[in-house]
Amino acid sequence: MTETPVVDLDGVTFGYTQTPVIEDISITVDAGEYAAVVGPNGSGKSTLMKLALGLLSPDDGSARLFGDPAASFDDGQRLGYVAQHASATKAMPITVREVVKMGRFPHVGFSGLSTTDWEIVDRALERVGMSAFADRRITQLSGGQRQRAFIARALAGEAELLVLDEPTVGVDAESVASFYDLLDLLSAEGITILLIEHDLSAVTDHVDRVICLNRTVYFDGPAETFVQSDALDRAFGAVSVK
Repeated sequence: MTETPVVDLDGVTFGYTQTPVIEDISITVDAGEYAAVVGPNGSGKSTLMKLALGLLSPDDGSARLFGDPAASFDDGQRLGYVAQHASATKAMPITVREVVKMGRFPHVGFSGLSTTDWEIVDRALERVGMSAFADRRITQLSGGQRQRAFIARALAGEAELLVLDEPTVGVDAESVASFYDLLDLLSAEGITILLIEHDLSAVTDHVDRVICLNRTVYFDGPAETFVQSDALDRAFGAVSVK
């Protein structure tokens, strides 16, 4: 029996106007894959991610998460999303540990966290190397530290799929290297990772699969094959829509 893909986009087309931003995209991401979506600015990467997460509905085709229609998917504990420049409101006096505990809310609802829940929170902090920052306000962290905290929140929720939208924008080179080391470890543990990334060297050095996009897919395959192909030149030479 074939396992249901974690992400399944089938013949997806979408446009904010009459002109498609992405056109006839078919992509599946299986459990345990470590994949990146790359392409020039305006190529439709973020739109593709929103369609995969059910934040947008395709004009044509279908988008499914864990086998269910993405637009109506409501099993939030299976999904962890880290946005570009993830942050908390500066006026909110919230600590890193309090951010991470939010990952337990889909499991506990409005009831308080149990001892076991707090152990899961602290274990998530330890996994991302943020235990020493647990009581620091989230707004006092560097960009790289903040992204680690939001990954810890996803881990505390026991997410099976981790989706990251350009998570290293504005993060210094040393922190980027450390951040990708963390993703490598999480991938080795079996978490499915799908990310949009502008840093092509980081992508090709770490991910297993590259999806190169500019309205349509120019390449979808192993990172080492992507490096040797002309897909990047062709994608960046194509006309970007939005």
